[in-house]
Amino acid sequence: MSKPRRCSFCGGEIPPGTGLMYVKRDGTIYWFCSRKCRVSMLEFRRDPRKLKWTEYYGKKERGPR
Repeated sequence: MSKPRRCSFCGGEIPPGTGLMYVKRDGTIYWFCSRKCRVSMLEFRRDPRKLKWTEYYGKKERGPR
């Protein structure tokens, strides 16, 4: 059984056997549930905290405590 994944952009859960894994040249791995999330993050460079359809909408970044 594969472990459940979360979309790197919207935070939604990705069912096993679906989604897309994107690996950057520096070794960073991103998981995307749809083309909409992939294009929004990589091509348009949108901030998921400003989009109402993401689970990260309105969240503040955690700074050092």
